[in-house]
Amino acid sequence: MASIALVDDDRNILTSVSMVLESEGFEVSTFSDGAAALPVLSRGEVDLAVLDIKMPRMDGMELLRRLRQKNDLPVIFLTSKDEEIDEVLGLRMGADDYVRKPFSQRLLLERIRAVLRRRAARMEEADPDADTIMTRGKLVMDSLRHTVTWDGASISLTVTEFLILQALAQRPGFVKNRDQLMDAAYDDQVYVDDRTIDSHIKRVRKKFKKVDEGFTSIETLYGVGYRYTEV
Repeated sequence: MASIALVDDDRNILTSVSMVLESEGFEVSTFSDGAAALPVLSRGEVDLAVLDIKMPRMDGMELLRRLRQKNDLPVIFLTSKDEEIDEVLGLRMGADDYVRKPFSQRLLLERIRAVLRRRAARMEEADPDADTIMTRGKLVMDSLRHTVTWDGASISLTVTEFLILQALAQRPGFVKNRDQLMDAAYDDQVYVDDRTIDSHIKRVRKKFKKVDEGFTSIETLYGVGYRYTEV
């Protein structure tokens, strides 16, 4: 079973959530702040991290920023109702999902399972003898190895970002609306709004523009959706 890291300065949350996850068979590690969690998460010793945004020493945003310099570990944010701006910023920084406090532990459990399923699906379902590499102009995506390159330069994408880009690039020139991208990137049991998809798209564009300032292959059709244009 997968290993989960819980990072929150609320001891009650750490205790109650870890009990639920362990009862479902997950291996759980708990940390009371980002500074304590960073070494373990950076070494890739867990499969997914659940991060509170507001913590002492190192908050969730800073922890995510440092993680994204090294790996694409799936991350779910815990946010308060008054942290709407932080939710958007977190998604732009590369979080895969967020759950608002106070939250149902069962809801968090389902979100965790959904993110893990999305990450594992390509590895479990891919035929090792099949061609898992998709090439669209300068873009090369390997779904089995979860790798992406643009004109030879490597780009690190989260699970959600990878699935959204893959959905767009599979049919260059065809428009995908937000509902279609939600279906491609999220489990049926998980609800996300339009803003979430938009935030992921902005994050993907930013990553590609770091290696190519002229990147324009993901086009926005206002009021309709997005499309990938092969270069």
